[in-house]
Amino acid sequence: MLTAKEQSLLDALEKDSPDSNVEIVTVEVVGSKKAPTIRVYIDTPEGVSFDQLSSAQAWINDIMDALDPFPGAYTLEVSSPGIDRPLRTPAHFARFAGEKVYITCVKPQEGRSRWRGTLRGFEDGCVLVETEDGTTVALDLDNIKSAKVKGTIDFNA
Repeated sequence: MLTAKEQSLLDALEKDSPDSNVEIVTVEVVGSKKAPTIRVYIDTPEGVSFDQLSSAQAWINDIMDALDPFPGAYTLEVSSPGIDRPLRTPAHFARFAGEKVYITCVKPQEGRSRWRGTLRGFEDGCVLVETEDGTTVALDLDNIKSAKVKGTIDFNA
């Protein structure tokens, strides 16, 4: 799911995240190679406030400065995971069981690379997804390129 660079940044950040009571949801490196953007998504059990974002931005920036992951210029963005929350770990897939998800695989599985459906959890190294036709497919975690909760907004609430 993550590139080697993204994984190394995630590993460095996860060492300090428990001290800050923040979960590092995931890390993305996007944009040009000359001036990339490092996106760090954080969360807490209560959600993410502006003060938490500001505080996390400070210690994450310190770690990035020490690592100097991209000699030259880069941009650091720290944000909440948002309505279409990325899913990365077995704990994420277990926690968000029952939610609608969109998953893209590295290699096709059962003839498909893209899956939509209801997340049914995580079992034996596989993400369980109930498709729209009611069948459940087990997607190997190592084959998942990206997975996100399909956010919904209830305007009647």
